[in-house]
Amino acid sequence: MRLRHAYLYLCVLGVLLPYSQFLPWLAENGLDLPRFVSDLFTTRIGGFFGLDVLISAVVLFVFIVAEGRRTAADNLWLPVVATLACGVSAGFPPFLYMRQRKLDRQQGAL
Repeated sequence: MRLRHAYLYLCVLGVLLPYSQFLPWLAENGLDLPRFVSDLFTTRIGGFFGLDVLISAVVLFVFIVAEGRRTAADNLWLPVVATLACGVSAGFPPFLYMRQRKLDRQQGAL
């Protein structure tokens, strides 16, 4: 299995696992953003993870722009949308897949 394929599998996990927690919450509470933020930051450990993910998302966006320019990658909007829709666990793997696919093509290893 090529490394880029592992990134695709990780992307699937990065969507399924977070949404397995979010969708039941959404069904119970609806799209109540104040409640979402309140529930996320109710405990210090929740705040720790919430802030960690927010900072990681910002770092990922900077990395996508910088590395995307360096490798001349296409469709950089896709991992940004995935990150905004689900989180870093869904946005980072597709970017790594796209980057690895570009590198593989440059090295002639399709």
